[in-house]
Amino acid sequence: MAGIEHKQVDNDEAGMRLDRWFKVHYPGLGFGPLQKLLRSGQVRVDGGRAKSDTRLQPGQTVRIPPMDIDAKGVKAGPIAGRDLKHSPDGELLARMLLHEDDKVFVLNKPAGIAVQGGSGVTRHIDKMLEAWTSQKGEKPRLVHRLDRDTSGVLVIARTRGAAQKLTAAFRERDTKKTYWSVVKGVPKKREDKISTWLVKEQTPDGDRMRIARHGEDGADHAVSFYRVVEQAGQNFAWLEMEPYTGRTHQLRVHAAHIGHPILGDPKYFDADTNWSFPGGVQNRLHLHARHIDIPHPSGGRLRVTAPLPPHMVQTWNLFGFDQSAADGEDD
Repeated sequence: MAGIEHKQVDNDEAGMRLDRWFKVHYPGLGFGPLQKLLRSGQVRVDGGRAKSDTRLQPGQTVRIPPMDIDAKGVKAGPIAGRDLKHSPDGELLARMLLHEDDKVFVLNKPAGIAVQGGSGVTRHIDKMLEAWTSQKGEKPRLVHRLDRDTSGVLVIARTRGAAQKLTAAFRERDTKKTYWSVVKGVPKKREDKISTWLVKEQTPDGDRMRIARHGEDGADHAVSFYRVVEQAGQNFAWLEMEPYTGRTHQLRVHAAHIGHPILGDPKYFDADTNWSFPGGVQNRLHLHARHIDIPHPSGGRLRVTAPLPPHMVQTWNLFGFDQSAADGEDD
């Protein structure tokens, strides 16, 4: 157990809520213990008491009391590829944790790890959740999915009853899911609705979705919305995207369909032979489940925002994008 620490808020943390700041710096500290520290005044900002929704400013000092969070063996900082392969399941899940209560866990899934098992998948979230089986023998349950290469908000039910209510909310579309992406080029319309039919096809590289004809056998209707938040010249745009339906690879296919594929997409990114990947930007999928607003199984709404993964933070810094330009959903 460490002694009292004083940490200074960095420039890139301007406007961040205090509870989210703790999730970044102390991912092993649960929601309940943090609230207890705040209520007792052990956590302070510039010497004064603070609440979980206190907005931080660069240069402020956060007082960190002694915390026995090493009991879980939880490291701080971004989850590296090596950690995804070798860290124990419970530790890795604890580092992903954004929110917990008696009904729900919300994780910030890193890019590169599958949500469920499949061909060639050796490790996935569903299997890892066995490490969090309750004393009653109840394993947490998945209620929705993210692609392997997509990072961000993943909601997990802790009980059978919570799973039924959350699954119903997704099925009835009583949820708002917001994704951030970076795409090639800049759409002519600053915001628009994309409505198509999608069908799955087999390729030598695995399953792939394609635009289908209305009424084509096996096709499903897919609707997405997007808006341009910022752009880097005419070369790249930061899109905020919302899927109304929940089809496989929907946002990725729709971005490609309007001629602006998502950077780093191994299945749907297509460019002419003269195009080269921008220096300083990692060739990884730039699609992140940023925010979710969903009915909580116990009543009210659950709203959770996931910090960007390191490769997207790097791109935001390179292009000069300001995260606060689209963060109205955090309020």
